[in-house]
Order: sequence, then structure tokens, then C-alpha cells
Amino acid sequence: MKSYLFSPITLGGLTLNNRIIVAPMCQYSANDGLATDWHLMHLGQYAVSGPGLIITEAVGVEMKGRISPGCLSLCSDAQEDSLKRVVNFCNQFGNARMGIQLAHAGRKGSTDLPWLGGKPIPASDTRSWETEAPSALPYAANGWHTPKALDKLGMARIKKAFADAAIRADRIGFDLVELHAAHGYLLHQFLSPLSNQRTDEYGGSLENRMRFPLEVFDAVKAVWPKTKALGVRISATDWVASSSWDITEATTFTAALTALGCDFIDVSSAGNAAEQEIKVGPGYQTGFAAEIRTKTGIATMAVGQITDPLQAETILATGQADMIAIARAMLNNPRWVWHAAEALNQEAAYAPQYMRSHKSLRGLPVPGNPPVAGQK
Repeated sequence: MKSYLFSPITLGGLTLNNRIIVAPMCQYSANDGLATDWHLMHLGQYAVSGPGLIITEAVGVEMKGRISPGCLSLCSDAQEDSLKRVVNFCNQFGNARMGIQLAHAGRKGSTDLPWLGGKPIPASDTRSWETEAPSALPYAANGWHTPKALDKLGMARIKKAFADAAIRADRIGFDLVELHAAHGYLLHQFLSPLSNQRTDEYGGSLENRMRFPLEVFDAVKAVWPKTKALGVRISATDWVASSSWDITEATTFTAALTALGCDFIDVSSAGNAAEQEIKVGPGYQTGFAAEIRTKTGIATMAVGQITDPLQAETILATGQADMIAIARAMLNNPRWVWHAAEALNQEAAYAPQYMRSHKSLRGLPVPGNPPVAGQK
């Protein structure tokens, strides 16, 4: 029978073999913005395990756009080379298409590694840097940096950094770019009135708050090949009662992106305010993806506590989303795609070195290495 999860989908000029996406997962394991062997292992294990697309963790378009000192960046030749090594490995041995998430942390940058507490790094620490945001408002109390409010020159610098990083991403060989406008990072900070209290043409009304993120999208689209795919990750709501950034405004923003030629929307939520109150549960964000998909017609990725293949298949079969992005379930089980294929009676791509684990070959002798009588 037909499976929605294992059917192909075309985004812009890019076709994916199936609709299972390895979602961006920060690893905090870079060295001065450079990809390391950890990234080779982390992304490489998924490349040989059958998903349609893998998207890297958030990659800062400039060094001060990183979340932490352990985050990736893409603003130097050395950083470009380090990521190219990873992508080359994935393309040589894997079957998945490769995407990169380009980001700027804004006021949520200059924080420590999660296993070291994840708190803002004191200004006295040499690893710290000055953060920037739409307005000089800290993310929260308790030691969070008060960011510098961006002026027009700073905004122009960041916009160019996004475009320059996209050019590097194309040279590296990435098939898709996802701009990070979710989880309280810089582009989301411009969208939400909780973090954007500017009085110029970039603040106030929804039209003004959308202006800079749309300009960044346009700048990237101008340099990104039409034969590839370009999309945006958004938070559909701040989950704060006092904020107007909700599914209604997120849908308006998505419609504006669609008019500019956006190929897909990755629908998440929250991350921009310490006072958020999130109603969490299995598939708790799929309703947002469904509403945006219905009202704008754009292809959507659903993400958030989607762990079971039948759950994922149902989301697609009922028209709630077009793709399923999976993170923690992939961390727990890097072979999630293979197990989903078995559960849905479908086929997934296997690396030939691992083909003997396919259900059709289990229990059979290894070719070229038959068992010897009397030996186990």
C-alpha cells in the first residue's frame, strides 16, 4: 500500500526520496566555529540510515551569531572547509540530501554549553561576546546580557552575513538552506513584540516587525540557486498570553514568505520569552503546521514529540503537514527510518555495508564469509 511518509516530495528544484527529515540538533561541539569529527559522526550516521533530508544544527552566519562557543559558524574559509569535509562524507556514503540551517542567535548568544549550565557567559570571561538584538532588552533576568540595539549598519552587516553564508553553503554542496526564524533567535526577535520595541520602520506593526526577516530572506534568495530549496523555520507562537506573535501573525508572515518564493516552512514554537507556558504533548505543534498549510498552501514540516512511525504517517495522511522532522527520536534511534519502513511495509535506503541487517537478509550467511561447520 502507498505510504505518505515514504513517498517523494519536491521543494523548489529539489526532490527528496521520502518525507522523513532529520531535524536540526545543536551539538555544541565545534572548535572556534569549525566542524569536528563529532559532526562527521553525528551527521554521517544519519546519512547512511535512509532519511530524505538531513538539516545541520544552527550555523551562525557570523561568530557573534553563535549560541555558544561550541556552535558552528560559516564565515571563514576554514569553517567552510570543515563543513565541506562532513558533507562530502555524507554524500559519498549516504543517500540523503543535505541541508544547512543558517542562524543568528541575537540576544540569546554568548551562553555556555548546556552540560556546563547553559547560562549567559559573564562579560569578564574571555569566551563572551557582546550580543545584539532589535531592542536593548535581555531575554530574561538572572544574568542575561542586555543586548546592543541594532542600528541600520548592524542590520545591513547581518543581512550580508546571511547571504555570504548561503554562497559558502552552495559551494560546500548543500542542497537546501533553512533560515532560522524560530526559538527566540534574532529573526524571531524582530518578529515578536516581546523582543522588538523599535519605533522605526522595523518595529511596531506586524508589517514593520516582518520587514527585516523578509529582507534577509530576499538577500539569501538572490544568491541561492533555483535548482535547490530555500525555506524558513518559524515559531508559530510565543506561548505568552501578552504577546501578539501567535498562529495568526505567523500565518501572515508565512504568506509573505510564500509570495517571495519560499519553498517550505518548518513549524515549531516558543523560545522567545522566559515566561512562556507551553502545552506539551505528542505532536503538540502539528496543529500549527496544519493551519499554516491550509491557509497559505505552502509545504510544511511538522516537528515536536513525533516519535512513532504510525503517528508520523497519520499526520501526513490527514493533511496536517507534508514532511515530518524528527530530532530526539533520531538521537535515541539513528535507524528510525529503517524501523519505520518495516512498520509501514516500505523500503528505505541502506548503506551496502549494513544491508545484512535488512529483514530480507537476517539470519543468512554473510556473502563471502560462510559459517564453518562446528563453529557458531
